[in-house]
Amino acid sequence: MSPNPPLNDPRPDDPDRPEPDSGREGDREGAGEGGGALDAYSRVVSHVARELTPSVAGLRVRHHGREGAGSAVAFTGDGFLLTNAHVVGRATGGQAAFADGTTAAFTVVGADPLSDLAVVRADGPAPAPAELGDSDALVVGQLVVAVGNPLGLAGSVTAGVVSALGRSLPTRSGSAVRIVEDVIQTDAALNPGNSGGALADWRGRVVGVNTAVAGIGVGLAVPVNATTRRIIAALMADGRVRRAYLGVVAAPVPVPAHLRDRTGQRDALRVAEVVPGSPADRAGLRRGDLVLAAAGAPVSQAQSLQKLMFADAIGRPLPITVLRNGAMVDVIAEPVELTAENA
Repeated sequence: MSPNPPLNDPRPDDPDRPEPDSGREGDREGAGEGGGALDAYSRVVSHVARELTPSVAGLRVRHHGREGAGSAVAFTGDGFLLTNAHVVGRATGGQAAFADGTTAAFTVVGADPLSDLAVVRADGPAPAPAELGDSDALVVGQLVVAVGNPLGLAGSVTAGVVSALGRSLPTRSGSAVRIVEDVIQTDAALNPGNSGGALADWRGRVVGVNTAVAGIGVGLAVPVNATTRRIIAALMADGRVRRAYLGVVAAPVPVPAHLRDRTGQRDALRVAEVVPGSPADRAGLRRGDLVLAAAGAPVSQAQSLQKLMFADAIGRPLPITVLRNGAMVDVIAEPVELTAENA
């Protein structure tokens, strides 16, 4: 996806861009007493709202006598909706209300607190699904539109821009802590109840799942990208996400100058702790090692290792290259499944 076109560029040759409204249509839709067409910004926002709002539901969840509310977005034609794990909590179901006034009971298919994502399925007729986009193509300053159920006000639409990319969001499940990487920051107004709703690009594709209000004018959304799709697929298939466990704590540091010139790699991970008896310990990783690569790819941040820790890594050899005492050392680790015992 390319960055947004200039707002004053109608791009008539783009078949995917909303058609400009006529002056008469602008009058009918309330463009102002003076009449005239809606401006380009308004046309884009109203187009996204029109296309996306029917696919977004307000959720009501009850668990242990307490009721919570949030939002969800339909992403299949047979009733599957994407929301936040913290919206459903430990509940097994609830009630979904759609913009057309219809309601349906839903069941929780699966939730993953470590990504703050969950999948639920509504019973009965399903709305048209929204299209999932790719947050990796976003740029700072790009127009985004949030659709959700803030404060119980179903079908609410706000617009803003991508304020920042690459933010980190700590999440927890029991004693296990994970950092959701590449979180989207936006100034589109978000309020309690927006959680689980859609953050869409100018084409109406869902690029994020709104998850938190960090302050006035600061909203955060879990990105929709290749990693998210793996999580969604796992939740639909198994109701949970199996993750691999390595047992190492590391932090990004600059690569020494002589090695940077040789490899072109600017950052790597310095091992701060190796959990005794863990796969990393058994493989021979040591505190102070500089991890340069894993599975044949450079690693420069904690997320680089986290992206490898999915089910297909469990029980499989994982080659890791480290710099130790000025020498390159290759070790082979075999991650195990992340459980409550080793978390």
